[in-house]
Amino acid sequence: MSTQKRFDSVTAAKTWSRRPQSPSGDRDLLSRIFGADTFGLREMQSRLPDKAFKQILRTIEHGDSLDPGIADTVAAAMKDWALSRGATHYTHWFQPLTGATAEKHDSFLKVGRDGRAITEFGGDQLVQGEPDASSFPSGGLRATFEARGYTAWDPTSPAFILGGESATYLCIPTAFSSWSGESLDAKIPLLKSIDALDRATRRALKLFGIEAGRVTANLGAEQEFFLLDREFYYRRPDLMTSGRTLFGAKPPRGQELDDHYFGTIHERVLAYIQSVETDLYRLGVPMKTRHNEVAPGQYEMAPIYENANVAADHQQLTMRILERNAHQYGFVCLLHEKPFHGINGSGKHLNWSFGTADRNLMDPGDTPHDNLMFLFFCTAVMSAVDKHQDLLLAAVSSSGNDHRLGANEAPPAIISVFLGKQLGDIFEQLEASGRAEEGDQEGLLGLGASVLPDLPRHAGDRNRTSPFAFTGNKFEFRALGSSSSISLPATILNTIVAEAIDNWTDVLEPIVGIGKSLEDALWVLLSNEIPSFKRIIFNGDNYAPEWVEEAARRGLINSSSTVAALPAFAAKKNLDLFERYSVMSARELEARLEVFTEQYFIQINIEGETTAYIARCQILPATVSYLNQLASARRGVQEAGASTAALDASIQRVSGLLDELGEALDNLDVQNAELGGDEVSEKVIHMRNNVIPAASAVRDVADRLEHIIPDDLWPLPTYRDILFVK
Repeated sequence: MSTQKRFDSVTAAKTWSRRPQSPSGDRDLLSRIFGADTFGLREMQSRLPDKAFKQILRTIEHGDSLDPGIADTVAAAMKDWALSRGATHYTHWFQPLTGATAEKHDSFLKVGRDGRAITEFGGDQLVQGEPDASSFPSGGLRATFEARGYTAWDPTSPAFILGGESATYLCIPTAFSSWSGESLDAKIPLLKSIDALDRATRRALKLFGIEAGRVTANLGAEQEFFLLDREFYYRRPDLMTSGRTLFGAKPPRGQELDDHYFGTIHERVLAYIQSVETDLYRLGVPMKTRHNEVAPGQYEMAPIYENANVAADHQQLTMRILERNAHQYGFVCLLHEKPFHGINGSGKHLNWSFGTADRNLMDPGDTPHDNLMFLFFCTAVMSAVDKHQDLLLAAVSSSGNDHRLGANEAPPAIISVFLGKQLGDIFEQLEASGRAEEGDQEGLLGLGASVLPDLPRHAGDRNRTSPFAFTGNKFEFRALGSSSSISLPATILNTIVAEAIDNWTDVLEPIVGIGKSLEDALWVLLSNEIPSFKRIIFNGDNYAPEWVEEAARRGLINSSSTVAALPAFAAKKNLDLFERYSVMSARELEARLEVFTEQYFIQINIEGETTAYIARCQILPATVSYLNQLASARRGVQEAGASTAALDASIQRVSGLLDELGEALDNLDVQNAELGGDEVSEKVIHMRNNVIPAASAVRDVADRLEHIIPDDLWPLPTYRDILFVK
């Protein structure tokens, strides 16, 4: 046992060898492979009749309804393309309420009357599927015996090819609904919220004399993740069942040196990330950046932001490819928000803006103080965030994110908006005088050395502690957890901003309608409205304890946990909002509350049971073995006539910790067995108030034991190895 344990790290470090890389010097590589595995516009234009292609293009670019008559034409072209790429099956690829994706594969095979195989894929198979999928969470939208569910083709998100050595198949992005037409997925509400934002924004743009084309939300999600060698992953039952370590003492070295952040990417990691990027490029995902993150073993990748619906699909593909490709390099990719206690967790920053095909409405331009259109829409966003803090917090709440938010590594569970110095000054002027003068200019930053250039300087610094920060031409929602889908937060942002825009358009339209100046009316509106939401603006340190106190004085919500945040989905103002904009019915919203609540319960229940198993079946026996070794050694030393003082002290210490572990375990067993009630709303309170503290108590004792039990007896790979072996 000792020898095998000692070779864990060495074995892990040897599990990767250099793989052949793509030939260097291929200057056209990116342009040649980008989108190669998608049935995108380029492929459709080459394979579809001109009339059918133009119809698809109008649907994608302008939101026009698709003529059902072209479905057969598109299906035939899509099938031919997929078969030419080696696909044998197709699937309606959808996003149920699990937060992940789902697929059921059907072959293109049809057997003719003469027994010969032919391929078949018609418009009816493209447009609609019936995957059953009755076991997906529905929150009461349908009973278990009500198995019928429909998937509907989303023509605005390109079909794509997935596969590898074992299989190749066509994936068709689809929406997923019940037989009664209620949404059972993340896509339908997102698409409806985009429509709501489009309607409200185009209505407002008319005030400014602009007859706009379709308005879309644009997203780009920065993805953080951990990599660890699979040698360690499969030796940790906690990682396998819950995605995070439920035990683990602080190592002598963690992230204190700040040497991992933006450091040189290790060769093995770089090879892996390069493979992920290449596969994502082929799928049309525009990955842009990659770098080491703060914690050892932690990394980040980010795309160029794009249409919200496609971006949400691409984010799901990014998580899938990250996890899939890790195994090819002997890694496991962890997307959990807090895999390691005491080490920075992982988030997913959602960059969000909206506009027309040629105008980003979140771009302040060179003179934001007199850019009335920008001030109108930016102020509407802040008003929406203030009014619906509760919804935004609920959208990012999960058992995993509870470990991360407010832990001096991520924004606290308090929603606030960072504007920066220039915009902050402008809004202060607006409130005070009803007008705004030119604020701080960007200018140039001289670095003092003659060989270095003067750098363009932004008018304000960035604030990495803010949960909702303006970053030049978009807002960055930084509170999302790394494992979450971006669809729900985006759906909420789109909907609440649509409401705010409509509210202010309602005020301005009658004034402009009687011939009064839009500019004068808008200055009055902005100066009157700013006091109602200025509490949400905070440009300081969100990590500071003083901010928690200040936020409470301002009346901002500070959500203590997922259990406290989720009921916002059932608040009357929120139910009314989503029904009014036809994004989700009250029944659909309440179903999501039930699903997310149940997911929290299940996750904590798994963690509680796993903690008990590891402690009782691995850590406790290791402790007893060490105690026996100490007792045996003491007898030998005593027989030799030497002092046993040091051994006596060690025996006493280990024995005391063994008793503590036993008591903590007994309490955890009781709490695990007691579910807290029959309703899931009662169960989650029990999980939060009793199971989590009981499991933490077991961990506390176990982590102290890890510091004193010999390495060859300790049953779990330690943080020292997991975080630093590459």
